[in-house]
Amino acid sequence: MSAINRQPKKPKTTTSKNSLLVVGGVIAIASVLLFAYLMWYVAPQENMERVEVVAVTESGCIAETNDGFAVNIGECQVQPGEYTVAPIDQKLKERAALMNPIN
Repeated sequence: MSAINRQPKKPKTTTSKNSLLVVGGVIAIASVLLFAYLMWYVAPQENMERVEVVAVTESGCIAETNDGFAVNIGECQVQPGEYTVAPIDQKLKERAALMNPIN
C-alpha cells in the first residue's frame, strides 16, 4: 500500500453529449422538412381562367370558376354576370375541395 490514495479514472462519458447532438439534429432536420413542406403547400400556383363575376364588393370582385369555386379576384371593372379572365390560385381550389367534399 502506498500513502497516496489513487482513485480509478472514470471513463469519459461522451454518450450523453452524442445523444443530445443526435436528438438535436433529428429535431432540426424534422423542423426544416416541415417548414419546406408548409412553404410548398401554401405557395400560390396561379393560372389564368375565364370566370363569371357574381358580385362586386368592397373587398373586390367575387367570381365563379367553371368548376364551381367562388374566388375573390380583387378589383375589377366588370359588372355581375359578365365574364373576365383572372389569375386563379389552383392550390386554393384544391384546399377548398378537401374541406368541402361533394358526395
